[in-house]
Amino acid sequence: MAKAVRANARHIAARIAEAIDVLKELGLPREQQNARSALTLLALLDLHPQAPWSTAQRPLLGITGMMDWFTANYRKTYAPNSRETVRRYTVHQFVAAGLAVANPDAPGRPINSPDNVYQISEPAHSLLRNVGTLEWDLALKTWLLKAGSLRERYAHDRQMRLIPVRLPSDTRIELSPGGQNPLIQAIIEQFCSRFTPDAQVLYVGDTGDKFVHYERERLAGLGVRIDDHGKMPDIVVHHRSRNWLVLVEAVTSHGPMNPKRRAELRALFAASTAGLVFVSAFKTRAAMVRHLAAIAWETEVWIAEEPSHLIHFNGERFLGPYPG
Repeated sequence: MAKAVRANARHIAARIAEAIDVLKELGLPREQQNARSALTLLALLDLHPQAPWSTAQRPLLGITGMMDWFTANYRKTYAPNSRETVRRYTVHQFVAAGLAVANPDAPGRPINSPDNVYQISEPAHSLLRNVGTLEWDLALKTWLLKAGSLRERYAHDRQMRLIPVRLPSDTRIELSPGGQNPLIQAIIEQFCSRFTPDAQVLYVGDTGDKFVHYERERLAGLGVRIDDHGKMPDIVVHHRSRNWLVLVEAVTSHGPMNPKRRAELRALFAASTAGLVFVSAFKTRAAMVRHLAAIAWETEVWIAEEPSHLIHFNGERFLGPYPG
């Protein structure tokens, strides 16, 4: 009996690996080249560990039904709160790629309905029944020519949605869409023009590229040499007429300039010949209020929805560096 269980486990592992390879060949992005997505594909095909791909079916399944199927057929159990992960990071991508269709039984069903169900699309079903056969390569090539890979479509969509940012020097950079980058755009284009009018932006971090803009030599000229693993602020601006380095954190998912972060940055920029100014930037006043208790003294706050004002967290001086 133990030997049979081990063999079954090997069959399970082999089939999951095979399904991951299929997802790669179909052009799914790396975020969907994993066991969760492989199991979702197998569930939508009702394909058991030792069944030939040619026997694939087209059951209607909701997210909970898929997860129950994982457990019953592949001994893989996800926590109930993983349903949204399966939906958002696998099933939605399958629908976008044309692998699955949502609610074929009731196309008008609301997107947030608990009764939502999914089914492998007819073209994908016809394609996937060829996995492991001599017809697979030609069938896959035909599919990709018609549909294109989802990875390529995502790359194109992402390129179209990039956020253009013009630096004070008239240099143009592009930030990836989403996350804190719209706020970073506002900081560069609105905060800098108002409060550091002769600014030179020396560093910009992107959610997709930590060093999307990095004036390494100019920072070195101010005595600052940063290890590439250093935890940089989101933006570093040199206010040349006053010789200040303005260190800005764009506060969305991460916190503001609290005392710990201020101390970290003071240590990271300890060799700077320019005075250090610490700024927390928020999209809205309401967003600031949520972090109010954490904001360190001797720092500044800027709010994008009220761009002509600063809030100063100390009375000794306004928008200026303090001695260590």
